[in-house]
Amino acid sequence: MWLNDIYQSLNPIAVTIGPFAIRWYGLAYLAGFVCAGLVMRALARRWRLDISGDDVVSVMIGIAFGVIVGARLFYVLFYGAGYYLAHPLEVFATWDGGMSFHGGLVGAIVGGYITSRGLHISFVTICDLAACGAPVGLFFGRCANFINGELWGKETSLPWGVMFSDTGGGAVYRHPSQLYEALLEGVVLFVIMMVLSRKRPPRPQGTFIGTFLACYGVFRFLIEFVRLPDAQLGYLLGTDWLTMGQCLSVPLVVIGIIVIATARRLDRPQVGHLG
Repeated sequence: MWLNDIYQSLNPIAVTIGPFAIRWYGLAYLAGFVCAGLVMRALARRWRLDISGDDVVSVMIGIAFGVIVGARLFYVLFYGAGYYLAHPLEVFATWDGGMSFHGGLVGAIVGGYITSRGLHISFVTICDLAACGAPVGLFFGRCANFINGELWGKETSLPWGVMFSDTGGGAVYRHPSQLYEALLEGVVLFVIMMVLSRKRPPRPQGTFIGTFLACYGVFRFLIEFVRLPDAQLGYLLGTDWLTMGQCLSVPLVVIGIIVIATARRLDRPQVGHLG
């Protein structure tokens, strides 16, 4: 179990400075936002849009704020199962994990909308640019989940199984589902978005955010079959397979397909600042 040897050598804390500890989880979020911003800036130049580096920084700050608030809020509401009502101060303990992608997505959209509206930049184009950079952030985030030893999968006898006994996974080898997600939601989805982005003039507004939503929803739904559901929720509706992650992913696939179809029908070009 070679991957297990790697996991056992990892420390969730990257650096300790006096009483302060900097965790890989926080660094992953920082790296994800920075790299996503760089991707957005590079594509804005490639597509010859009137969007400056300062515009991208402002948008990313709005998106980052929305992601953090939305991700934590959704986790508390949909995955908390009443725990945070009894421990309200734990709502702010984001450094221990407990962030929902679906909530982060909603928060990112709200934060991006508010910022782009203030800058008089096309919101749909911002969504497309952000969708191209988001897989990078997902990759770093899922790798951080692995380092934290959280969101692990079901038991497996495969040679890359990992034993998460230190974080409650027991003395059994499990699917490193965090890395499966890093591969599909991060690497594969990033390649798909980059291939689509190479066309010039760029594909119509909405193409990229629609593709991102549909692909993420499919990938997440499939990975949930080898990932254990959150212990406080378990499987839903009396089944032995349906998880909250799947329930929240199905709407993404539907919305993504609708957005792609609408983008093709309207065929609106990508634009930067609005007149």
